[in-house]
Amino acid sequence: MLTHEKNALLTQCGPQTTMGRFMRSFWIPAMTSAQVPAADDPPVRLTLLNERLVVFRDSEGRVGVIEENCPHRGASLFFGRNEEGGLRCVYHGWKFDVNGNCLEMPAEPKTSRMCQNVKARAYPAQIAGALLWVYMGDAQTVPDLPAFGFIGRPDDHLYASRWQQECNYAQAMEGELDSAHVSFLHKELNRTNPDHQALTGKYFQEDTAPLWKILPNGAGFMACNGRSVDGDKRYWRINQFLLPFFTMIPPRPGDAQLVRMWVPMTDERCWVICVSWRSDAPLNEQEITAWRNGENSHRKVVPGTTLPVERLDNDYLIDRQEQKTVSFTGIKGIRAQDAMVTESAGPIVDRTREHLGSSDIAVVAMRRALMEAATKCVDSGSPHQAAANPWLYSVRAVQAVLPRDQNLETAEDFLRTAQPTQPINPATH
Repeated sequence: MLTHEKNALLTQCGPQTTMGRFMRSFWIPAMTSAQVPAADDPPVRLTLLNERLVVFRDSEGRVGVIEENCPHRGASLFFGRNEEGGLRCVYHGWKFDVNGNCLEMPAEPKTSRMCQNVKARAYPAQIAGALLWVYMGDAQTVPDLPAFGFIGRPDDHLYASRWQQECNYAQAMEGELDSAHVSFLHKELNRTNPDHQALTGKYFQEDTAPLWKILPNGAGFMACNGRSVDGDKRYWRINQFLLPFFTMIPPRPGDAQLVRMWVPMTDERCWVICVSWRSDAPLNEQEITAWRNGENSHRKVVPGTTLPVERLDNDYLIDRQEQKTVSFTGIKGIRAQDAMVTESAGPIVDRTREHLGSSDIAVVAMRRALMEAATKCVDSGSPHQAAANPWLYSVRAVQAVLPRDQNLETAEDFLRTAQPTQPINPATH
C-alpha cells in the first residue's frame, strides 16, 4: 500500500507537481497523426497533463500546439479561425502562429507595440511513427524522440489508435504490468485457445501464480513472469515498463509488435495510445480490421470520437448469461475487460487500503521506479538518463519456453532479444 502523500506523488501530474515536472522532461505522445487537422482546418482540443491545449496546422502545414485560452481575456481558441498562417481568436481578432507568437492585434492602434510583448504558451511538436509528439518541458533542453522500433517505419507498417480511459494513468497502466490477472479476467469458459501462448491458451491456466523477476534496463525494467508448463518447463514472458508511461507485452508468435502509452489527460483521466507495427512487412487488412473492431491490442470506439463503445456508464455491455457460459467476465474484448477493473476502482484508487500480494511485484516496482525517478530528477534539476539517451527505448517484449530449472539470468540469448541496442559511436571505430 501507499501513504496518501505517496499516492498523490504518483498520481498528480499538473505543471507544479513533482510527477508533472518529471513527465514534462520527456516527449509526450498526444494523438495519432490521422487526428491532427489538415492545413487551415479548424483546430482540435487536446488535454495533456492537466493543461487545456489546441492543435492546428498553419497554411504551410506546420503543426502548432498552444494553450487553449487566448492570452487576452481567456476566450477559447478552439472556436478560432485558422487562416493565413495562424490561429485567430474570434473575440478581438488576436492572431497567433504555431510558436505562440502574436502576429496581429487589429483592435489595438496601429502604433501599438503590444503585439510584440504578448505570446501564447506553445510547445514544440512533431509527427513521427504515426503519432503527434509534444514536448512540454524546458524548451532549451529538448531531447530526441525515444527510439522505439516503430519510429521511422513506413506508414503501411504501422497502425495507431487512441481512446480515453476514465481513471488515473497509473492504475490504468498497472493492469498492463499485472500478468497474473490473465488467468482469470481474460479466461474463456467454453474453450481453450489451441495456441498455448495466447492469453486464453493453456499456459495461463496450468499455472495461475507466476514466478516474478524484475530486471532493470536503463529506461525502466523488464517485468519477467514465468509459469510452470508441460511438467518440466517454464513459460517466460518479458513485459517492458519504460519511463514515464510506456509498456510492451509480448505478441503471439507471428503477430505484430506493440507499444502502449498511458498518458495523463488530467489526474482522473488518461489517454491510451497503442501502436502496432511490423519491421519487415506491411500490416495486412485482416489484422487492421480486427484492431478497428476492438480485438486484441486496440479498443473499439464510437465513430468520430475517442469514447470506447464498452465503458463504465453502460456497464461495459456485460452479458450475465455469457458470464455463466462463455467468459469469466461476460464482457467482450480484452481491452474492455482491462478497463473495467481499473475504472471501476474509482478515478484515483485509494492505495492506503490495498492488500498487495506476490502477484503485484511488477506493480510495486513500477510505482517505486516512477516516484524515485521523479523525485530525484526534480530535486537535482537534471533529466533522467532515459530522456537523455533515447536508444534505451529500442527494446522488445518477448516470450519463450525454457527448462524449468534454468535460471532466467543465464538465458543470455533470450534476454538479449529484449535489451536495448546502444548505437555505435563512429568516433571510436
